[in-house]
Amino acid sequence: MNAVYQRAGTLRGATTAGNKPRYDLSNPQKLMIFVLSMALFGLSNILLEIIPDIHIGPVDISVAYFVFIPLTMAALFSPFWVALGAPLGEIIFTDLLMGDFSGLSEIEGFIQMFLAIYIAGSAIRNPRNGVQIAIGALLIVVVDKFLSAAVDLAKVWVGVEEAEYVEGLPESMLLLEGVGFGVDLIISGILFGILPAMWLIPALHGKIEPLMGMRPRVAGEPIPGKMPNSGLFVGAAVLLSIASFFFAFLEAWDVSIGAFEPEFLEEYGNGFLWISVIAIVVVTGLAIMFFRKAQHKDNR
Repeated sequence: MNAVYQRAGTLRGATTAGNKPRYDLSNPQKLMIFVLSMALFGLSNILLEIIPDIHIGPVDISVAYFVFIPLTMAALFSPFWVALGAPLGEIIFTDLLMGDFSGLSEIEGFIQMFLAIYIAGSAIRNPRNGVQIAIGALLIVVVDKFLSAAVDLAKVWVGVEEAEYVEGLPESMLLLEGVGFGVDLIISGILFGILPAMWLIPALHGKIEPLMGMRPRVAGEPIPGKMPNSGLFVGAAVLLSIASFFFAFLEAWDVSIGAFEPEFLEEYGNGFLWISVIAIVVVTGLAIMFFRKAQHKDNR
């Protein structure tokens, strides 16, 4: 009877908090989630490099990012470790290896995407709830693009950058930001966020977690790596948002500490993208080897 329970029940690391089941992730599991989020989000951004943008006048119509990738991982695994890994994957595998790394100013985008994924993933308490998944997908775009738009407007207000205006529209700076926000919400939030995520997350729930030595999340249970419900976190999020403004202003002031911009992609063409793909495969392979070794050691 005990053997059957161990086989079908709680996996290693599972505990109980009150009447609600709770499980804590092991360090190898956290590392694996972190590396996978880096690899998958980095790979998705490499794909975006070969998709041409469409420009209609001053409006840029493009896919900002594939929202469903970090959202799926955050909903099934851990919002914190996914939020930490995904934007870092974009910086390393897309910006740095492609020779378009702007140094400390990259921290702006990292902070904004970290907060967006962390908040959105924490909002999904039931991975099979379509409404929560849809809200999470929109939250990633809303948080990230709202902070980005606020930074752009602040640059113009302070006077470190000139505004882009449409002739005949005195308030066109705000209009362009609003149109861009709406385009990102529709394309990234809905087409590449809600629609694939509402199918993918329930389809993978209960099937992919055992590969990581985890049991599937149960609706209503405490989420590992969830955003804390406290005023302290709200204050920390506000401070991080303000910090992102500071790092964005560094680029506007031409302060390029740590910048690395040889522009490999422009020099060697899209074939250079394979360098990043190979790097992703190597890093992921090493992480899997470490994870399996740790699992084997724990099972002894």
